[in-house]
Amino acid sequence: MKTADIFEFYRRLAEANPDPQTELEFGNTYQLLVAVTLSAQATDVGVNKATRALFEIVKTPQDMLDLGEEGLKDHIKTIGLFNSKAKNVMAMAEILVREHGGEVPADRDELVKLPGVGRKTANVVLNCAFGAETFAVDTHIFRVGNRTGLAKGKNVTAVERSLEKKTPKPFRVGAHHWLILHGRYICKARTPECWRCPVVDLCGFKDKILEKKKK
Repeated sequence: MKTADIFEFYRRLAEANPDPQTELEFGNTYQLLVAVTLSAQATDVGVNKATRALFEIVKTPQDMLDLGEEGLKDHIKTIGLFNSKAKNVMAMAEILVREHGGEVPADRDELVKLPGVGRKTANVVLNCAFGAETFAVDTHIFRVGNRTGLAKGKNVTAVERSLEKKTPKPFRVGAHHWLILHGRYICKARTPECWRCPVVDLCGFKDKILEKKKK
């Protein structure tokens, strides 16, 4: 995709959604970190259902330690892999209290040291909580990047590097959200809804579906 087309691609997404936000629900940075950690191989909707009651009582890492692992499991048992996630979240809370004064570090290297936190999770937290220009490549962004030609790559790291290189300055903070939402609601995995896509003419996908299938 040409540089001018990339700018226009983002410009249209930004025009349609000027203030993109994560769909995960949270009240502070620590809750965001927990929610993103729980969202691995789970939907945002499912995580939100599980964390609404949890976040009423857990607002800090110390609150999580006070709740305990079994108490946490009771809240998140509807989420996939909840046993291993509970262990990671508890271990994470312990490290945050012991080494970071109960605060979430605004540093990727420190974040990825936490149990259950990979580069993608760290990038989401840095972007959503601290306004960093990071690109958390999930399955949606990987698909959109490759399908449209915006940022091609054989793996998530390659797509992330391509986005870092190609995304124009005005759109770098919001890019992560625009691309996820675009992939989640329009550029879907099985049947992309090209007929209502705002960037269809800029997209390099050859098998565009330009008419909505009749039920």
